[in-house]
Amino acid sequence: MSGSTQIMPRDPQLSFAFEARVSIAKPLDLGTTRAGHRRVIPILGGTIEGPRIKGKVLEGGADWQILHSDGAADLEARYTLETDDGALIYVTNRGMRRGSTDVLKRLNSGEKVDPDQLYFRTYTTFETSAPGYQWLADAVCVGTGERYPEGVVVRFFQVL
Repeated sequence: MSGSTQIMPRDPQLSFAFEARVSIAKPLDLGTTRAGHRRVIPILGGTIEGPRIKGKVLEGGADWQILHSDGAADLEARYTLETDDGALIYVTNRGMRRGSTDVLKRLNSGEKVDPDQLYFRTYTTFETSAPGYQWLADAVCVGTGERYPEGVVVRFFQVL
């Protein structure tokens, strides 16, 4: 952590950073490419809220996915946050969604499934020029996700 003299625990611990509630459009299915079965899910907007940050997810990002034959997905979402005090934060959120073949098939066809039936985890990097949010850019962050037909909820945690 740049310029910080704070002592961190030897073994990693998690500290809740914020929750993002993201609205999404219908997936664009590109079919099977050289990289695999590619889908692009446009991001329509959303909200973020945590102890040190509040604001919105701006429209214009997307989640670029590779679907595997069992329905599992490798994810890479890129989007921008705008905090209530006007700071812009660029997000790159990579991860995976795993579950039983049946649950993944229902999820990928647009059905609502119980989030507890999925393993949806992310690792995230942030970029910003805003000094008040540099703590995000200087942190290792991981997330847990929930996928719904109309959107995604991701809870971000700073690794201490």
